[in-house]
Amino acid sequence: MTQELCIEAKVTMETGGLPLELWRMILAYLHLPDLGRCSLVCRAWYELILSLDSTRWRQLCLGCTECRHPNWPNQPDVEPESWREAFKQHYLASKTWTKNALDLESSVCFSLFRRRRERRTLSVGPGHEFDSLGSALAMASLYDRIVLFPGVYEEQGEIILKVPVEIVGHGKLGKVTLLASIDQHCSTTRLCNLVFMPAWFSPIMYKTTSGHVQFDNCNFENGHIQVHGPGTCQVKFCTFKNTHVFLHNVPLCVLESCEFMGSENNSVTVEGHPSADKNWAYKYLLGLIRSSPSLLPTENSDFLMSLDLESRDQAWSPRTCDIVIEGSQSPTTPASSSPKPGSKASLQEAEVGSDGERVAQTPDSSDGGLSPSGEDEDEDQLTYRLSYQVQGPRPVLGGSFLGPPLPGASIQLPSCLVLNSLQQELQKDKEAMALASSVQGCLIRRCLFRDGKGGVFVCSYGRAKMEGNIFRNLTYAVRCIHNSKIVMLRNDIYRCRASGIFLRLEGGGLIAGNNIYHNAEAGVDIRKKSNPLILCNQIHHGLRSGIVVLGNGKGVIRNNQIFSNKEAGIYILYHGNPIVSGNHIFKGRAAGIAVNENGKGLITENVIRENQWGGVDIRRGGIPVLRSNLICFGYSDGVVVGEEGKGLIEGNTIYANKGCGVWMMSSSLPHVTSNHVSYNGLYGVAVFSQKDGSSEFPGGHGAQENFSEDGDAILWETELEKEDDPLRRPITIALVESNSINHNGGEHAPPPALAEEPSMAPHSL
Repeated sequence: MTQELCIEAKVTMETGGLPLELWRMILAYLHLPDLGRCSLVCRAWYELILSLDSTRWRQLCLGCTECRHPNWPNQPDVEPESWREAFKQHYLASKTWTKNALDLESSVCFSLFRRRRERRTLSVGPGHEFDSLGSALAMASLYDRIVLFPGVYEEQGEIILKVPVEIVGHGKLGKVTLLASIDQHCSTTRLCNLVFMPAWFSPIMYKTTSGHVQFDNCNFENGHIQVHGPGTCQVKFCTFKNTHVFLHNVPLCVLESCEFMGSENNSVTVEGHPSADKNWAYKYLLGLIRSSPSLLPTENSDFLMSLDLESRDQAWSPRTCDIVIEGSQSPTTPASSSPKPGSKASLQEAEVGSDGERVAQTPDSSDGGLSPSGEDEDEDQLTYRLSYQVQGPRPVLGGSFLGPPLPGASIQLPSCLVLNSLQQELQKDKEAMALASSVQGCLIRRCLFRDGKGGVFVCSYGRAKMEGNIFRNLTYAVRCIHNSKIVMLRNDIYRCRASGIFLRLEGGGLIAGNNIYHNAEAGVDIRKKSNPLILCNQIHHGLRSGIVVLGNGKGVIRNNQIFSNKEAGIYILYHGNPIVSGNHIFKGRAAGIAVNENGKGLITENVIRENQWGGVDIRRGGIPVLRSNLICFGYSDGVVVGEEGKGLIEGNTIYANKGCGVWMMSSSLPHVTSNHVSYNGLYGVAVFSQKDGSSEFPGGHGAQENFSEDGDAILWETELEKEDDPLRRPITIALVESNSINHNGGEHAPPPALAEEPSMAPHSL
């Protein structure tokens, strides 16, 4: 009948008999196999079948009981770009579990003559062939289909799956409930359209240690799922209510379009390095990932995905560098700070600039980052030398901000200061591109994590990639510790009761293109030598800081928008040592960047504007390198160097702030050189002393943020005071030289070495 229709339709179309709209109405009644046959008739028919996307293909996709809306659960009201493509992707994914069927059924002697055995369908339920799942499994053969009809099935003992089978619930989801503990000992299994609950004797609902399991359109309640490498899993359109998914040493698992809610602990735990021993499903899952629409389209994505994953493992640690600033000897240069002959610092490759700056490259490692003064590092590797070979002001970021600001005019940044898109940044940085395109361990995409304690926990060298997910109303969204690596692309993380993303104990990876906002603590919290690449995110409206780096934390923070946070946009303290470059940090209710409690860091080429407190606030042993930033339009001072603040402040444009351009305490020891300081409301550079013993921070401005998980930040301070940090060696004098200071509201104060310390009240931030 279909062939006759195709022949008649082809003749009719060639003679112009029926309009296309009428043909679309006729073809809307065809089933999937008939649509496929019609698309093979000719080019015109192929295009006609494609034109049924919003009608017949949509009906087929939504009418399938084994899947849900393609954009469920995050955007079920948004239609996909192509219903046919969405249906195709689900159809291909539903067949992954049978990919090794021919290999298992092949015969050496009769492979050319063997006739493939037809799959049987076994029915389970009242009035059907079997009354329990266990009895049906006892009679099942390879790749048989077991259909459970509506009802509640409670198994009294553990079910062992010894042969590959497909277990499917009949009717709408929720009609079939299975109370069982299943242990998979076969190569592959598929379960679909079922509600899982734990049996009375075990909280484990499903476990596999070597095979591949596929879950489609299932609900899991109040139990655990365990997958151990080299086992793999593929989960799609499932709901997990107070259910923990534990993945141990998995080489590759895919969790896609799932909802996790009400967890009492972590919803997903990824533990251990991906197993080098891979099962048969690994390559098919990898092919499925390549063929599905990507959230990160790139010109080189096909090439990068074709690379062997192990060969790209090094991409999980972004490149970083040590910072050495050197020049001629001076009174502020520690005599013992020069590298010893043969030391690591003297052997590093270096690029020497005309201003005497040397950036010493370190080999790629899992630690990476700016080298802090850690327990296991050579103290001679790090120096802090101040250059005195500056020939006038250097070219600075924001050179167009040299004229007077127009009263009441909106702030317009020149095109050179507009942030790059994520795609542009990745194309410039091939290592970041490889990292964004790599897949290891667990891939979690388009899932919803809500109303629970934790989202994803990655530990003990685990690997996880998260794309296009929503994390909301959790205690925390993602936690990465113990040398684990994560890739987070274009996720929404908001309303967490603590920080959104935690990195501890040398955790790392790529955090790019995410929207992180309205969290109770920091958006991203980096500690204990963790070293991520944080790229092109929006981190805003947090109830504390945007990003905090402490406890020897490292990282590269680049090209982000960090704004409207209640406390500092970026807070660096307790030996935190990141590279902060090319970010826009604005409209914060405190400082733009705060460097405190022996914090360090290289802070370059950022736009820091319209913050309520100082654009950059340095105090209490903070010793950053602040170079070539645009610090403008702040509601207080541009740069504040408070009590015991140190560091190099070089080549910055400090413009049109309502307070002073640079505000310094006489007890601070910074090196301020080659800056453009202009059109600020008060002094260009002001030096104040404090002799009355009162607090330096009136109005509570000196309150410290609580960054310890146990609620005691002092523990960090006492722990790290034991370290002998060469950057804390005594510097005896502050220096202000070679700056361009003009058109400010008050007279310029002379350099600290020449000025008498005035006695006046502490400056209010």
